[in-house]
Amino acid sequence: MMMVMSFATQAQTADEILSKYFENTGGIAKWQALQGIKMSAILNQMGMEIPLTMIQLRDGRQATVATFQGKEIKQGMYDGTTLWSTNFMTMKAEKSDAESTENFKLQTADFPDPFLDYQKKGYKVELLGKETVEGTECFKIKLTKKPIKVDGKPEDNITIYYFDANDFVPVMAESEIKSGQGKGMTSQSKMSDYTEVNGMLFPFTMTQGIKGGPGQPITITGIELNPKADAAMFAFPTDK
Repeated sequence: MMMVMSFATQAQTADEILSKYFENTGGIAKWQALQGIKMSAILNQMGMEIPLTMIQLRDGRQATVATFQGKEIKQGMYDGTTLWSTNFMTMKAEKSDAESTENFKLQTADFPDPFLDYQKKGYKVELLGKETVEGTECFKIKLTKKPIKVDGKPEDNITIYYFDANDFVPVMAESEIKSGQGKGMTSQSKMSDYTEVNGMLFPFTMTQGIKGGPGQPITITGIELNPKADAAMFAFPTDK
């Protein structure tokens, strides 16, 4: 009996869960064909609603543009070579250091989903069992990606995902913060309100923050697949 129970527990593998995830969100073929995503959103920060535009392209280019008090604040701007952001104090564009840029470049391999063709990326997945998240029974999957560098030293790059055991979509992700003020704390993202866009499902409500904290709600107001993007918007500004 013990052997039968053990076999039954292991019958649901991580790959089977991921296969159902892609099947339920549009099919593996649509995920593999995706060339870009553009999201329009509203970030609620301390009662203030801040409009956001986020673009991710298969070739690695990314952009996040926030509109605050009539000004555009750009974060995580990447043209495939240079990573840069708007300095909140000077409101001028500043390039990131070499280590941050290299870590960000690794992250671009996650498009359009870190679990898509994860073996080819050199990632590993492990099913850790089940856990209940805010009343929802979930499969707990550990994703280990290529190490990042912190002060020149390699650090583990691990994220724990919680997949709804009924719908097989991720409802939460957690990872350890490796640097900065939050070093050693756990970053937590929650995803819900999955909505269809051109035959694919995406979460339209997200909350990001520190585990145990209130988090910052993000409401997606629109998603455009395979958008046209002007190369100039990703480039570091040359004007002084």
